[in-house]
Formats: sequence, structure tokens, C-alpha cells
Amino acid sequence: MQYLEFEQPIADLEKKIEELNELSVGDEVLKPEIDRLRKKADQLRESIFSNLTRWQRVQLARHPERPYTLDYIHLIADEFIELHGDRYFADDKAMIGGLATIDGMTVMLIGQQKGRDTKSRQYRNFGMANPEGYRKAYRLMKLAQKFGIPVVTLLDTPGAFPGLEAEERGQAEAIAKNLKLMATLEVPIVTVVIGEGASGGALGIGMGNEIYMMENTWYSVISPESCSSILWKTWEFKEQAASALKLTAKDLLELKIIDGIISEPLGGAHRDFEKSAEAVKKQIMKSLKQLKKKKVDALIDQRIKKYSEMGVWTQAAKK
Repeated sequence: MQYLEFEQPIADLEKKIEELNELSVGDEVLKPEIDRLRKKADQLRESIFSNLTRWQRVQLARHPERPYTLDYIHLIADEFIELHGDRYFADDKAMIGGLATIDGMTVMLIGQQKGRDTKSRQYRNFGMANPEGYRKAYRLMKLAQKFGIPVVTLLDTPGAFPGLEAEERGQAEAIAKNLKLMATLEVPIVTVVIGEGASGGALGIGMGNEIYMMENTWYSVISPESCSSILWKTWEFKEQAASALKLTAKDLLELKIIDGIISEPLGGAHRDFEKSAEAVKKQIMKSLKQLKKKKVDALIDQRIKKYSEMGVWTQAAKK
């Protein structure tokens, strides 16, 4: 298990517990001390994770052992048939999607995928999709609409790929086209932020009828590091930037950007993949069952109204 900096006191206690366990094989003498330390570790974990800062939640969202899109798909879907390619340029490995069956209901599942090691991270381009990734998502959403299949999107990206070649192939246009499609898509859309939700890279598949965030995730127009580099010309103020951006699930629920928060196991989603996946599945199914009762016009109107009411704005008086 990999520990973050703020989890070090927990790591020290669990290391002691492990050492005592090795010493007490077949011996009950050390059991009271082991039980005491375990109780202390649980109390410490409860204390730390009930008072996380916004920056600490950003760190948890980026935890390298956190479950990714494919992990959730394998745990919540009875069947999954991945579909490839955008029919224009290539198949983007950072964006995956396909038909899935969840408890007998067919859905179109689309999400960003990161890698676990150096090779797979390069293969998945660190979860940063190129234009062809968004065009693949566009194609799959159109396919879902054709057959009346609900769309479920899982967001986990540090942003759309910012390379020159991505811009040359129309990165902004591809994302904008997705937003236009999702605004009027004739099937329900449920979106869940399972890790990082950065900028237009996340929004490009994140315009849902209902949006949920896992407890230790973030969703913002910009990452704390990039915000810090713009405002302070250095990354050193990333913690202050994270606080000012109000990017956590709790913040966005208060701002009425999202519809709810999906609880994670104590310590983060990486502590228990199955429990995390079960929570995500439960919310997805609950939302889809409600949304499928609505007529097409009502789905579109609700989605448009939802995004029209976000933010603070005023209308200039006529002269």
C-alpha cells in the first residue's frame, strides 16, 4: 500500500502492527498490543480523513492505486464490449467506451483511462485524450441515441492532451462538438467523477442529466498547479489555489454543480475496490431508473436548464 505524505502517521502505526504480527506467529502474548495499535490506527485514520484539506483530496484523487475506469467496468458490468476508433483518424487509448450490461440494463459506458506503470501510462497517454478520443466518444453517444441506450460517463483525467498535434487535429472543436451533442442527446446521461475532473478534458464527456462525484475527487476548470503558475508564476502556491478553486465534491454540491456525493471507504477508494464500485453502481442504477421514466423533451429541457442555471450572471439593462 502506498501512503501519501499526510497519511504517514497511519503508515508508521501499520508498519508496527505488521512487525508485531510477524513476531507473534502462533503466540498470543502480543495480541493485546496488536489490538491496541489497530484501534489506535483506526481512530487516527478517522481523525485524519474527517478533516482533509482541498489539496489533500486532490492528492487522493491522483493516488496511483486508485481504481480507474476499467476497474469499475470490470466490477460493475456483467458484460462489456469495447468499441474502438473515431472513424476519422485513430483509436485513442486514453478514452475507452463500449456497450455494457449492468443488472440486465444495457448502457453505453465511456470514460478516461490512466495507466498503472510507465509502459501503460504512455500507452494510455496518462489519461489525456486527443481529439480522436472525443470523436470516438461522440460516435458512441450517437450510436447510443440511435438505439435508445442510456449513456454513462466516468471522468478521470488531468485534462485533454495539450500537444501541438492535438491542436492541429482540432482539439477544441472536438470537445465543443461533444458539448453540443450532449446538450440535446435524446437519451439519459449519468456522469460520475471517479478521480480527476480537469477542465474541458473532463467536461468533453461530462455534460449529464445528473452528475455525481466520489468523495475524494475534484472537478474544476483548471488544476491547482496550473492556477498557481498563472497567478503566482510558480507551482509553490498549489495548496492555496486548490482552496480558492473550491473544487471538491462538498464544494460543488454546495454550489449546485453536482447532484450528489458517492461515499468512499475510509482512507480512499483504493482501500476497497469492490466497495467503491458497488457504491458507484448503486448510484448509476438509481439515477438511470428515474431518468428512463422521463420523455425525451423533458430529458433535454432538464439538461439545458441545469447548465443554464450554473454560475452567477446578470442581464444588462436595455438602453
